Amino acid sequence: MRLLFLNGLLLMLLALTSTRAESETSPLFANANRDGDGRFTNPTGDLSHGTFGVRAAFLLRRLGTYFRDGRDAPDRRANDGAFLRENARHSVPTVTWVGHATLLVQMAHISFLTDPTWSNRPSPVPLIGPSRYVEPGISMDDLPPIDFVVISHNHYDHLDLPTLGALATRNPRTLFYVPLGNAALLRKAGIDNVVELDWGQTASYEGVTIHCLPAQHWSKRSLTDTHKALWSSWAVTGPERKFYFAGDTGYFAGFAEIGRKLGPFDLAAIPIGAYAPRAMMRESHMNPEEALLAADDLQASQAVGIHFGTFDLSDEPLDEPPRRFKAGTVNAELDEADAWVLDIGETRRF
Repeated sequence: MRLLFLNGLLLMLLALTSTRAESETSPLFANANRDGDGRFTNPTGDLSHGTFGVRAAFLLRRLGTYFRDGRDAPDRRANDGAFLRENARHSVPTVTWVGHATLLVQMAHISFLTDPTWSNRPSPVPLIGPSRYVEPGISMDDLPPIDFVVISHNHYDHLDLPTLGALATRNPRTLFYVPLGNAALLRKAGIDNVVELDWGQTASYEGVTIHCLPAQHWSKRSLTDTHKALWSSWAVTGPERKFYFAGDTGYFAGFAEIGRKLGPFDLAAIPIGAYAPRAMMRESHMNPEEALLAADDLQASQAVGIHFGTFDLSDEPLDEPPRRFKAGTVNAELDEADAWVLDIGETRRF
């Protein structure tokens, strides 16, 4: 009992002495809207997810994913984390693709993760959820110390409680930044070092600024909680580098606004997968060509494609998003060399 009390006291002291600053509201971006029931809404209103027929046919086709072998999934590059652990001291700006929407970013002597998901089946029903085709690019044990995590929204492939719990246990000082309405979910799982932000709010951490920003998406984790929690994109800006994480989003005018007010960005992480069928996905997921438009709007010098190939979430072939992302640069401001398609586990400087 005494040990439990001491552990609890230690966690309280860590939270009180954390390097984070109180969140502040930036005048650059409006806070998120809510409807009359208090549920969050997109600036353009409700999103279309296609007709009942489109959605029903899609769900039936999902059954066929159990027979796909994943041979067209991304390649995996072995990464033992040695350079990344050493780089936590030197802080050469790097990005490492762990898989799906999970990136390890190092800049300004900070190491942080985006939407970390190490689970094999992130799903409310794990036995029938989409399985992972490629192992995470780096094991959790090989990570450098993680300063903070940013979470875009509460869908299971982006807010993976087993992973977040493991990260919190690994390092009780790790901070978890989430959009409004998501903190209670983490705290219920025993993760207390949580900072909840609205669109337009910022937080400071050891010389970098963390911006909670608009996105065009939705939230749902159970049958009754649709839109009760907010979704967001994120920017992390420091003295020498600016990084943007789109999370999960459809193409919308907010990219241009973010680019005007916070850009140009040195690197933007943009989702390029889970876009078919378009009648169902168009307003909440970008295709590769729209991702390139978003990168242009954000004034990104370089863009890395994420959210494809790791899990089988939609109708397009697993290897189609990166091919279209590269090919689409012919009609984009971004050069092909600056439209990055990484191997899972690959680290690249930016």
